[in-house]
Amino acid sequence: MFKTNVPGWERAVRLLAGVLMIACGLAGPGLGGTMVGYVIACAGVVTALTGLVGYCPACAMAGRRLPQ
Repeated sequence: MFKTNVPGWERAVRLLAGVLMIACGLAGPGLGGTMVGYVIACAGVVTALTGLVGYCPACAMAGRRLPQ
């Protein structure tokens, strides 16, 4: 449905960063259970999903495309 616009190495970095953001947001010192922690965790979910799917809507709006 959507054309991949994130290269493979960046997909791995996004997935790792998303998982770390989720962990820090939910169980991080001083953040676990707070509204800021939940916002960070939700941002981590979006980051991890862009890594899994390989499509980033923000990159698409900026006109980023992978070389053919």
